Amino acid sequence: MTRPLVPFSQFVLKMHARCDLACDHCYIYEHADTSWREKSRATSEAVLARTAERIAEHARTHRLPAVHVVLHGGEPLLAGPALLGRAAELLRAALPPECALDLRIHTNAVQLGPRFLDLFAAHDIKVGVSLDGDRAANDRHRRYADGRSSHAKVLAAVDLLRSPPYRHLYAGLLCTVDVENDPVAVLDALLALEPPRVDFLLPHATHEQPPKRPAGMGGTPYADWLLAVYRRWDALGRPVPVRTFDSIHRTLRGRSSLTESLGLDPADLVVVETDGSLEQADSLKTAYDGAPATGFTVFAHTLDQVAAHPGMVERQSGLAGLAEECRACPVVRSCGGGLYAHRYRGDGSDFRNPSVFCGDLMKLITTVRDRTATAATVPPQDAPGAALSDRHLDELAAGYGGPDAVRALARAQLGLTRRLVAAVGTAAPAWALATELDTGHTAALDAVLTHPYARAWAVRCLRGEAGADLGGMAELAAAAALRARHRFELALPVRSGAVHLPTLGRVLVGGAGEAVLTGDPDGFTVGGVRIGWDTPGDARWQPVRRVALADGWTVALEDTDPQRDSHQWPVADRLPQPEVQAWAGALREAWELIGRDLPGYAPGIRAGLSTLTPLRPGPDGRDVSAAARQAFGAVGIARPGTAPALALLVAHEFQHVKLGAVLDFHDLYDRADGRLFHAPWRPDPRPLEGLLQGTYAHLAVTEFWATRVRAYDGLRNGPAEHARVQLAAWRAHTAEAVETLAGSGALTPLGARFADGMRAAVEPWLAVPVGAAAESAAREAAAENLAQWRARVAAGG
Repeated sequence: MTRPLVPFSQFVLKMHARCDLACDHCYIYEHADTSWREKSRATSEAVLARTAERIAEHARTHRLPAVHVVLHGGEPLLAGPALLGRAAELLRAALPPECALDLRIHTNAVQLGPRFLDLFAAHDIKVGVSLDGDRAANDRHRRYADGRSSHAKVLAAVDLLRSPPYRHLYAGLLCTVDVENDPVAVLDALLALEPPRVDFLLPHATHEQPPKRPAGMGGTPYADWLLAVYRRWDALGRPVPVRTFDSIHRTLRGRSSLTESLGLDPADLVVVETDGSLEQADSLKTAYDGAPATGFTVFAHTLDQVAAHPGMVERQSGLAGLAEECRACPVVRSCGGGLYAHRYRGDGSDFRNPSVFCGDLMKLITTVRDRTATAATVPPQDAPGAALSDRHLDELAAGYGGPDAVRALARAQLGLTRRLVAAVGTAAPAWALATELDTGHTAALDAVLTHPYARAWAVRCLRGEAGADLGGMAELAAAAALRARHRFELALPVRSGAVHLPTLGRVLVGGAGEAVLTGDPDGFTVGGVRIGWDTPGDARWQPVRRVALADGWTVALEDTDPQRDSHQWPVADRLPQPEVQAWAGALREAWELIGRDLPGYAPGIRAGLSTLTPLRPGPDGRDVSAAARQAFGAVGIARPGTAPALALLVAHEFQHVKLGAVLDFHDLYDRADGRLFHAPWRPDPRPLEGLLQGTYAHLAVTEFWATRVRAYDGLRNGPAEHARVQLAAWRAHTAEAVETLAGSGALTPLGARFADGMRAAVEPWLAVPVGAAAESAAREAAAENLAQWRARVAAGG
């Protein structure tokens, strides 16, 4: 399907390609791109006329109600009043009557005086001025080539601009952040000039040319600087709009951003250079020489052709155009990956990277959100480095992880789920109920948010997946309110004829649309059905069934939540009661086996496993199981025929649950490494994370078979021989994979610690005798897998 074209509505028209200042942070003259040297010093009437025709043509084609044009440079005032006035005349004459023109000029203001301001008043051209704060801050970068200060001339110009004859032209002030300037002094200096609005820009930087981070300022100096400004601005009563802060507020509530630097709105801006060439955003000049170029000109190409340029399309691709880690980030809807140019890395990944300001943006956005929300509603997320102690990490690296380590993972996951839900749910009508509950009934809310599929729903919404909607927020809030015995009334979506209450169950009400649920301390009513806390399940009320496995520990058999379909395999439908009883018996027996055969794994499983989601049997009825990265605490399993098989599947999948949670907060490998590796247990090549996940899961598999071989010591029956072959295969597979990981060159220091821990964990099982026949059978199976892998690699698969 052809992607719909996103028309341009913003146009930057370069009036002059030189500047009368020599600002050392300028992206045009001081960064990677050098194309300015070849551009005409000033634009021409021919370029202006053809540009006006192209914009008018584009406006008619797409029925644009308005276009926004900024006269820019270099320094546009160097073009002189006549050319600036002619640009305004040509644009207004060309545009169709139904399309309004918002015309502005952005200037350093050192030449701004009555001659220009009278012209701008005549043509209704609004004026924005670049100013970095007080004199000390402004003179750090905005100087003449001979080193003289520009500050006094700019202040004089702004004083004239805000005088009564010209005040209506005053568009605002633009300040580039320098973390060595005093943030409060900068804001106060800008506010003293009574601007109608202010904006703060991060200095242009990339992963190749990162921004300065002075010693002693911590890891997020740009966030800290902007937050100091924010606190001052907020304390003063927010006297003027600040585009950066307003954009964060808007995007946190599901609205559009006011700047390309934030949010996921498609870019709709094109630049017309002085020679008529059409380019992408100027900020790309900081990436590499020629980065903004399209090869198009106003003389030979329509704006629709430019909009279809691959670079333009990439900048309009929203969530799909972001790096994988950005797509999974809890603040992606607000951050949007940051400014496109700031993602550049010259290793071939180009712009498919997080922003070079990623940590700053995360801290800025989450702190602003926490400051504007009820403090208890979204508690600060555990910092990545604080999610696990060194002791916890070493326990987990060895494959185990005791109760304290797994509970630490669970706490960090709850913090992450809260942020993901907040990133989605603030726009939902049910958000007010959730915040109310979080103030007085936090435990009830947390009981619902720790449900594995709460996070799965939020991530699906953030990714824009089909079927994910804000009704999920109402379901979560209603379930929490019922747990709190709270009185409330809330409209909930009807999905496939049912109202769903995560962690509690579902009510079959029939139909579609919405149903109003009324809750009180004794239960609830929805769709004409009254459910009390002691109401047994029946044809309409289908509660979540739980299996008691040990004193105080139960596991939910989740067969009602619509978000449970998050695993690799299809989920089972509602289980009939005999199947529930079969599951209960199998799980109890499997838990006894885990406690006996995997005593190092059992405490962590008990601390973290909350949910088992029944799956449909795999092809030909074979056993299938799966964990889901976005569903901490859950494993999906199709019930196997024996308790030992179920015990092995539970232990295997919970390994994936633990490692996925670790990877949410700790980098174990270079995520930019796209190589594929041989996994001894599979015929197909695997990415590094796939190999790491498989190796980690097979630590438990290896130990399971090792303990069974020891239990069968001296026996020569079928089960004993099968166990020996399995141990021979899995310990060899796992040991080989550990060495592949260790030798990949892609592990971080922490990842290397995990490799060391896994090596130490598998080593004792290498010495367990299994006999020559078992070793031979294991080698034959491994050789067959390796041959298939080589064949696939040779075929390009």
